[in-house]
Parts: sequence; C-alpha cells; structure tokens
Amino acid sequence: MTLIAKGKVKEVHEYDESTLRFVFTDQISVFDKVIPSLIPRKGESLCRTSAHWLMVAKELGINTHFIDIPAPNEMLVRRIRRVENLNIPEEERKACIIPLEFICRHYLAGSMWDRVRKGKVDKCVLGIESEPEHGQKIPKPFIELTTKFEEYDRPISEDEAITSFGIRENELAEIKSIILELDSRIGRDVGRHGLIHVDGKKEFGIDENGKIMLIDTFGTADEDRFWEKDEYERGRLVDMSKEFVRGYYRESGYHESLEKARESGAPEPDIPPLPDDWIAKTGELYARLYERITGQEF
Repeated sequence: MTLIAKGKVKEVHEYDESTLRFVFTDQISVFDKVIPSLIPRKGESLCRTSAHWLMVAKELGINTHFIDIPAPNEMLVRRIRRVENLNIPEEERKACIIPLEFICRHYLAGSMWDRVRKGKVDKCVLGIESEPEHGQKIPKPFIELTTKFEEYDRPISEDEAITSFGIRENELAEIKSIILELDSRIGRDVGRHGLIHVDGKKEFGIDENGKIMLIDTFGTADEDRFWEKDEYERGRLVDMSKEFVRGYYRESGYHESLEKARESGAPEPDIPPLPDDWIAKTGELYARLYERITGQEF
C-alpha cells in the first residue's frame, strides 16, 4: 500500500485504482491540535463505530463510499479525489470530494454555545427567543456549513458555499435531507441506550456517476457529541464524546491561551500531553461508547 495522505488521526492509503484504505490511529486531536498522547484502541473504536453507521446508511438507501472493514482499525472505501472547488467542468465533477463540512446541531453546546455567549452568533438564527442557556435544545435542527481545506474550519453561509465553492442548490438540498434522516435515526438508536445525540459532523462527495455520496466517518466520539440522558434530565451535561477531552484543556486554561494567541496572531502554545489517568478514562470512554451505540461488545 502507498500512503497518500495523513490526517490528524487517520492515514489514507492507496489500495488499488478504485479503492482507498483508511487506517485509524490511536492519536487524538482537539482544537486542531494533535495531542502528544495515544489513546489505547481509539482507532479501532472509531473505525468500527463509523462502519456501523455507514451500514445503517446503506440500509436506508443512502449512497456511501463504504466497502468493508478488513481489520478492526482499517476500512476500505471507494476512491475519490480531492478538489478545492466544484466550479470545474462537468466531466470533472465526478469521483471527487465536496470541499465542505456539514454540522447538524440539536442542542446549544460546544463552539456554537461559545459564539452565542460571546455575541458572535445571534440566538435568533437558531430559533431561540428567550435568554440562551448552555445545553438547551434548539427548536429545530440547525445545519451549519464550514470550510474543509483552510487552515482552520470557518463557518460559511449557503450563498458562499454556492458561489465560492461551487456546490449546487439541489445538491445542498439533498445533503441536508440525508443529514436530517441520518440524525433522526442516530437520535432514536442512541436514545434507547441512554444517550442524547447533541450534534455531529458529516462529509460528502460526488461519485463516479455524479451522484451525492456520504463519505469519511461520522457518528463517533470524534465527529459527534453525546450526553448522558439521565444526567441531562437532572440538569447536568455529562459528555460521552471527545468533548470530554476538550473539557480537560478548557479547565487547565490551555484553550483560553490558544484562543488568545490565534486572535492576536501570536505563536500558538504547544498542546501538552494528557495525564495518564485521563488517557485511561478516555480509552474507556471510546470503548464503552462503541458498545452503547452499536449494542455490540467491544
């Protein structure tokens, strides 16, 4: 196999002319920083969890890139190529990635809560009329688009996605429909296992026939946020996702110093490793979340 790309937590290898092999590592990243700590079996958890949801998507009749998982931390997928913009000739708009990410939010949390709290996003955009509260349910699912290949993901409007990135209105409508169908299924399934699906990221491509295709990974502790349902009903937000690790770096003060550096253009501080006890807790979280999502033993 030939390594053709290496992301923060995943390697992409050429398998054959029409197939790629994803290799999921035990690395973990937050705030666009790779933590210098490995989480035992995290790659396996991500791979198997995402494969579960990709198979659910196929059951629902959704076109995906998924082929098989030949090893616990490896996935075979249909090959597509990277493009920075879809404003390209029609014959080239095939077997390519859509250079955007799509985040569907069901509760006010994470970066959206930060932006609403700081006045960077008007609460009315989310359909919230009263004073916003951390963790409150958003009146209806809110789908946000961000850039994918810029240094930092940047929220953009649908108009910018169409004019600057070349996605078409009918493609955008189809993608939003797929996201809502999948999130409805995810919410029902994890709800039966005592979890709340808070939000999640999905990515798409255009297949060799020019059809929209669900790609990459989703529904895992990395791309999505989950809360404990019984704790939420008691008024507490207990994270069962990578947000658990983000919480450590928020409480330690690292996130605040990183944000200040980015806003001022100063050099960014290196992210410190996780303490040993947090590594163990995080590994356990990924394993248990897999079991609660899929109903299968890890």
